[in-house]
Amino acid sequence: MAAPLNYRHLYYFWVVAKEGGIARAAERLEMAIQTVSAQVRALEQSLGYALFKPAGRALALTEAGQAALTYADQIFQLGEELPEAVRDAATGQALRLRVGMSDGLPKLVVRQLLHPVVETGARLLCHEDEFDRLLADLALHRLDAVLSDRAAPANPNLRLYSHKLGEAPLAWFAPASLFAKRRPGKFPACLATLPLLLPTGHTAVRPRIDQWLEREGLRPRIAGEFEDSALLAAFGLSGMGAFPASSWSQAELVADPRLVLLGETPQLVEAFYLISAERRIHHPLVQRLLGEP
Repeated sequence: MAAPLNYRHLYYFWVVAKEGGIARAAERLEMAIQTVSAQVRALEQSLGYALFKPAGRALALTEAGQAALTYADQIFQLGEELPEAVRDAATGQALRLRVGMSDGLPKLVVRQLLHPVVETGARLLCHEDEFDRLLADLALHRLDAVLSDRAAPANPNLRLYSHKLGEAPLAWFAPASLFAKRRPGKFPACLATLPLLLPTGHTAVRPRIDQWLEREGLRPRIAGEFEDSALLAAFGLSGMGAFPASSWSQAELVADPRLVLLGETPQLVEAFYLISAERRIHHPLVQRLLGEP
C-alpha cells in the first residue's frame, strides 16, 4: 500500500507553484528557504517524480507538476470552503447551489431555468462569467453546475457532462415608439427597415441569426451588439432598435406596453444546457434542475 499523502508537503508545493519560486514562497510562508525546499523534495520523493524544473532564475512545473497542481487547486479550494460548509450544516442551511451562468444567456430564461431551485427556498449562489472560465471553475468544483446556451466542448483534460434542458425559438420585438414612427410593414421584411440590436458573436445563437438574415435577403442596419442579454433588452426598451428574445421570455415582454411583438422565427432555435462535473448527478438541487425525482 502506498504511503498516505502528506498534505503539509503538498501545501508547500502548491504555494511554490503559485509564487513561481521557492524564495517568494518562503517569504509568503514566513519560513526559511531551506525548509520549504526540503518539504517540496520530500513530496517529490513520495510521489516518485520531479515536480519542478529550472526556468532561468525561477522554477517551472514539469508535466507531473502540472498534474499535481490541478489536484492541489481542487484540494485547497475545497479546504477553503470547509468552514462555511460546516457552518451551513450546523445552522440548518446546508442545501445550497453554486451555479455559473454564461454571460450571453438571457436573464429571463435563467430565472425560469432556476425556478425549481428557487421554490425550494434553498440558498442560491449565482456567478456570471465567460463560458470558458466557468467551465474551469466547474472542473475545480468551485461551482456545482453551469447554465449555458451551448454544450461543453470535448476536452480530454476536463471531465464535463452536458445535459440539454430545452430549447426555444426566437421572437422579435420593437419599441412601440419606434414602431409607431416607422410603420415598418410585415414581418420579417420589416427588420430591414428597423435598426437592430443583436447579441455579440460569443453567443451560440448569433451565427444562426446572421445565417437566417442572409437567407431571407435582409441587410438591416445593426445599431448595437451586446454581450449581456439584459443590457440588450434594456436598450431595446429605450427605443434604440428591434431585438430578438427567447420565446421563453415572450410572455413577460409581450405584457410590456413599451414593446410590440413583430413576429416569431421557429427556424431560429436557442438551446439551453446544464453542464456538470459528474456523469451521475448526486447534488439534490442539480437533480431538481434536471427534473429528476
